[in-house]
Parts: sequence; structure tokens; C-alpha cells
Amino acid sequence: MAVKNLNPITSVMDFKTFAKNPIVATLFLVLIAVSYLYIDVKSTFKEQIVSQSAKVDKLESKVEVMQLTLRKTDSSLAAATSKLSTLEQLGKIQSIK
Repeated sequence: MAVKNLNPITSVMDFKTFAKNPIVATLFLVLIAVSYLYIDVKSTFKEQIVSQSAKVDKLESKVEVMQLTLRKTDSSLAAATSKLSTLEQLGKIQSIK
């Protein structure tokens, strides 16, 4: 009794099989390559998701700071406008047209 080779790749892809069916053997190699590329791209996307998540967190904090600054500026503008209109109504200053 002969012991067969248990390695699936070498048992499927020996030269005799390739010589008998070169199209099937080539398609088998292409399938292996596409599978590898799929797994590689998937892991790359996971790394990109992590890095982009960190960038989004930084940008969200910057947006919050800008929103607070905008609210303060808007409140200051409203207060200054109301003071000017009050002074104009009292006749203390001339209106700007």
C-alpha cells in the first residue's frame, strides 16, 4: 500500500494534473489569488476604519469648539446691536445708514 501525499495543494497541483487540464489548474491558481486579495483588502479596510474613526473624533471636537465660539459671538453681536438701537432711540448717538 502506497501512502498518498496529504497536502491538498501539492496533490491537486502536480505537473501531471496541470499537463492534463491546464485551464482547470490555472483557474485553481486564480481562485487562490483572488481569495488572498479579498482577505488582504478586507484587513486593509479594517485598518482604514480605525484610522478614520480617530480623525472623525478629532474633527468632532474641533466642531464643538467652533460651535461654542459661534454661539458666544452671536450672543455678543445681539447684545451690541440691542445696545446700539437703545442708544439710537434715546438720541445719544446718530443712526448709521
